[in-house]
Amino acid sequence: MKPVAIVQQIHHDTPDYFTDFLDSENIPWQLFRMDQGDELPTTIANFSGYCMLGGPMSVNDEAIYPWLSTEMQLVKEAYELDIPMIGHCLGGQLIAKGLGATVAPVPMPEIGWCQIQIHDEKEASEWFGGENPAKLFQWHGEGFQLPAGARLIASSAHWQNQAFLINNKHLGMQFHCEVKEDKVKHWSIEERAEIESVQHHASVQSADEILASLAKSIPESNRIAHRIYSRWIQGLIRA
Repeated sequence: MKPVAIVQQIHHDTPDYFTDFLDSENIPWQLFRMDQGDELPTTIANFSGYCMLGGPMSVNDEAIYPWLSTEMQLVKEAYELDIPMIGHCLGGQLIAKGLGATVAPVPMPEIGWCQIQIHDEKEASEWFGGENPAKLFQWHGEGFQLPAGARLIASSAHWQNQAFLINNKHLGMQFHCEVKEDKVKHWSIEERAEIESVQHHASVQSADEILASLAKSIPESNRIAHRIYSRWIQGLIRA
């Protein structure tokens, strides 16, 4: 089986539970570290799937981070070759923009644990293990519109476009279902000033609230991620 290509944009936004899951299913993967200057593949055809992680940059900052353009070229190729894609936060925005949709600032940033409402009970069961709403972690100030052919499957109270599906195979997410405790702890401590700068929004939890929640919320999040990833890998090219 060909590996799943995983693109990590920055040092502190790691694959976390996604690679734990792939390992548990004996699915090979290859990590491309943009923060370490790795070269992206010239074609996605050598991979069974394509995963993009998050990052603090804007998807529109292609002049500053030229590899974003390359990632979006791979998005177009993956779509044409029907190679399953999954995007987490910035990764979901890269799928959306790579397929022609707009990504722009949202009215209210979302930081912390958020109730994600799944629109269809069949998709709630199929993709989220019946969790509806599903409590998942957020950290974003921009959001995607839907690319052509996409179906909106999840929303939150503060931003409608939380997850979309294309051909029941390509999944773009605004939330971070992949997180484990160390990553969220790092963000909450090292980026506390950013949290406090937008604390006046009802959509933002305090750093202390986030830290206090980890023991309970991370296992719940990982359980939902397991169901999302279990469904996503059904589309992987197994040859």
